[in-house]
Amino acid sequence: MKLGFRGPVYCTPATAELLGLMLPDSGHLQEEDAFYANKKRFTKHDPALPLYTEQDAREVLSFLRPVDFYSKQPLTPDFSFTYRRAGHILGSAMIEIVTKKETVLFTGDLGRPVQYITKKPDEIHNADCIVLESTYGNRLHQRIDVRETLKEIIRRTAASGGTLLVPAFAIGRTQELLFLLRQLQERNEIPELPVYIDSPMAIHSLPIYNRYPIDASIELEALTRRDSTPFLYPPIQALETVEQSMTLNKINYPSVIVSSSGMATGGRILHHLKRRIDDHRNTVLFIGFQAEGTKGRFLVDGAQEIKIHGQFYKVRAQIEYMDALSCHADYEELLQWLGQFRNVPRSIFLVHGEQSASAGLADRIRERFGWNVHVPAFLDHVEVP
Repeated sequence: MKLGFRGPVYCTPATAELLGLMLPDSGHLQEEDAFYANKKRFTKHDPALPLYTEQDAREVLSFLRPVDFYSKQPLTPDFSFTYRRAGHILGSAMIEIVTKKETVLFTGDLGRPVQYITKKPDEIHNADCIVLESTYGNRLHQRIDVRETLKEIIRRTAASGGTLLVPAFAIGRTQELLFLLRQLQERNEIPELPVYIDSPMAIHSLPIYNRYPIDASIELEALTRRDSTPFLYPPIQALETVEQSMTLNKINYPSVIVSSSGMATGGRILHHLKRRIDDHRNTVLFIGFQAEGTKGRFLVDGAQEIKIHGQFYKVRAQIEYMDALSCHADYEELLQWLGQFRNVPRSIFLVHGEQSASAGLADRIRERFGWNVHVPAFLDHVEVP
């Protein structure tokens, strides 16, 4: 929009509501980070500037045009699209584009066949071209009992007198974690520790989940029928203000802190890491994909020290990684999903993955199906009939 775009922006209704939280919050965080960087002078930019501001983001919201799942949306007499459920997070959708001669399916982030709080991806049976994500194109998720693993991590950390610090994406991963913690507490499988949700966006998103039961998994739907606030329950404490967040610095008893961002690239989680990363009693648990170059990836890969806000901190806390909670399908789950197609797609284009992941998935698709697969490079141009 800053470059002049003034067209409609289509999305599902739940996505439109989430964007009302996420875009302004993202702009606000960028402004805060730029202010802090300039104040502490730990950036090479002079001055550091946000990519976009909260006001920029709010202006974009007026261009949103919500479209329901499975509702065909004509754009021209020869061109229409339909949203199909992607099963990644609330409101996430695949886009099925139909012309007179061609059907192109863009998956976006594709979810897993077994979900805790959202429905699984739709089965799609026909498409001429598929643009498919490949985040986990060369990896399999851990085949573990998520609840059992989470239980053991919490018990061990509590027994040592430490804090479990969980960097979590505000939308999707935080809600899944709260759902699992509730199940474990109701079954008396973990001690009743205070759980702090230090993410205003995650907190404000919770009512949106309640407004879209059509997207909920069977388990979450059943829980919502007996409790209208399934994610907020004792001993959960929601922290919205910076002042509330800062009170956590004084806590020295066993607890759980869930804060964003999920890859530790910004936000309040960095302040908690600075405070707790050098204490062997604490545990940092990553529960989602950690991209190359992020602080989360460095820690998962065994970094002995980490640079935060221009200073280095020794890593003495226990670092745990549980990718079984990832909402991205792994390569075997992607292959299973592709196996539902009744026709042979003319072309598959693999995007949204590190180079090795995309190349690995391309080889596996060719080996299993013998289909035509491409891994496009940046700015490649492809014409479809």
